[in-house]
Amino acid sequence: MANQYVDLETLKFLLYKVNNLQDVLDQERYAEYDQESVEMMLNSVKDFSDKELYPYFREMDENPAHFKDGEIVVHPQVLKFMKAGGEMGLIASSFSYEHGGMQMPAMAAHASAFIQDAANNHLPGYIGLTVGSAELIAHFGSQELKDIYLPNMLSGKWGGTMCLTEPQAGSSLSDITTSATPDGDTYKINGQKIFISGGDYQGAENIVHLVLARIKGAPAGTKGISLFVVPKNKPTADGGLTPNDVTVVADFEKMGQRGYCTTHLFFGDKENCEGWLVGEANQGLKYMFLMMNGARIGVGRGAAAIASAAYQASLNYANERPQGRKLTSTGKKDANQEQTLIINHADVRRMLLLQKVITEGAQSLVLLTAKYHDLSIASATAEEREKYRLLLEIMTPLVKTYPSEAGIVSVNNGVQVLGGYGFCSEYILQQYLRDIRISAIYEGTTGIQSQDLLGRKVTMDNGKALQLLSEEITNTIKASMVHDSLKPYAKKLGGKLELTQQVLQSLMGFAMKGDYQRFLADATPFMEFFSTIVQSWLWLNIGLEAQNALVMGNKDYSAEFYESKIHAMEFYFKYELPKTLGLAEILMDNEKALTIGTDKEVFI
Repeated sequence: MANQYVDLETLKFLLYKVNNLQDVLDQERYAEYDQESVEMMLNSVKDFSDKELYPYFREMDENPAHFKDGEIVVHPQVLKFMKAGGEMGLIASSFSYEHGGMQMPAMAAHASAFIQDAANNHLPGYIGLTVGSAELIAHFGSQELKDIYLPNMLSGKWGGTMCLTEPQAGSSLSDITTSATPDGDTYKINGQKIFISGGDYQGAENIVHLVLARIKGAPAGTKGISLFVVPKNKPTADGGLTPNDVTVVADFEKMGQRGYCTTHLFFGDKENCEGWLVGEANQGLKYMFLMMNGARIGVGRGAAAIASAAYQASLNYANERPQGRKLTSTGKKDANQEQTLIINHADVRRMLLLQKVITEGAQSLVLLTAKYHDLSIASATAEEREKYRLLLEIMTPLVKTYPSEAGIVSVNNGVQVLGGYGFCSEYILQQYLRDIRISAIYEGTTGIQSQDLLGRKVTMDNGKALQLLSEEITNTIKASMVHDSLKPYAKKLGGKLELTQQVLQSLMGFAMKGDYQRFLADATPFMEFFSTIVQSWLWLNIGLEAQNALVMGNKDYSAEFYESKIHAMEFYFKYELPKTLGLAEILMDNEKALTIGTDKEVFI
């Protein structure tokens, strides 16, 4: 298999030019980095991915993680990847120097992880969960916990997880029942967690679980949830490890990402499971969700990467597969001609362009959101940090959802490009379609993200985050008006901002009446509506950068490269943006016949 899973040239264009990594590198926190060092890192990761990730992609699907004799058996490459991740700094990249990290900008770290995700989406999750759990310890743990766990986790010696979900609770975390009973300086943990990605695997020296549990006597609901470090094996005074009564019950057999284990764990089966409180009691959910921004960007990034790899695969097939003959301007075909490549058929080109605009737009969304994260912590003034914090907040549900949902559409079209072969296991597209499907469920389903966007992020601080985002979009519109070729698209986007205000005015009427159930009933259609408009902004940004480069005679990329981006932008505005009209009609339809989300009995 050729290593055609990622378009590195486009990734770098979006990173360096469109989203201007230099804005982040100019901040004092990232003074030790420049574009040259980032370039070297990305090229190194691509070379590593070519050799150690991509060649094992299909093999991990065909030989999935599984439960056997009380252990989770995974592909040998998992342990090799964890070790390499520690040695190359892939785990420590985003951690501050004080915690033993590399203090790399999130933009660069996500670009690096995007390459890995595209190469083999079964492997990076093991590192991603280790990063997430280590971040919780770094931000909220005691110095003792940091000293014990961070060096071992950042080196890849120990893995990590985040344990939230329970069988009876699902996404409703207020209903978790895992208990924590004070026992001297520690707590006895008892309960079970499900869907724990990377929760255990054969050969790992230790797995460090960050567990949400309720201390005996704590308030009901989310206010009574605390966070604990619960290692599979407890560190001992002499530097060794001893079992901590954490039992693997099963591994969930998934239809995709089969090489990425997803475990069912039981804590305290023998009533001897110890946990260490992280931070203050009853603040666990707050701590966990402060780390969710990074996790949700990671899910969106992974979905964008899978869609990118699928696009490369279907594009390659379309450029190699002869079938049928080109339709002439008369509407007839010449049966005596040789068969043409399917990329010359209009409908195949439409599907490929749809894949292109979804995957490249999603990449830009991931990088821009990562940029907001960087600037929210590294900008020089408190005012600037607050601005980018708010932008990060409103973009987070979008960056998790759009690449996931639109990515499924993109990969599905990739299967269609191959026709019957796309449905066959001999070809890789069917695996990408199975792998990406989980993205819309990870780290909060699409419905949860949509309610977060409409119910919290759009209204937060009296609409301040939405106002700031509108200003960013307006700046691009104004800059695009300089070019006659971009004016029509800039004006279309401006009209969509006005339409957004009309939609929100209609929806907010329900909230003002106190009918929040009806207000949020169409949160998911609103997510699609709003995401489509934000993506048109990102594509106008891409088109603007390409047009500026052509006018200035910039030779960093070829003229054909720039022209292809402008053409893709035009495709997006013609085929995707108009869908907002139908969605707006749905969102502003206040007929009483709509009973979704009300207390009326409905037959479904």
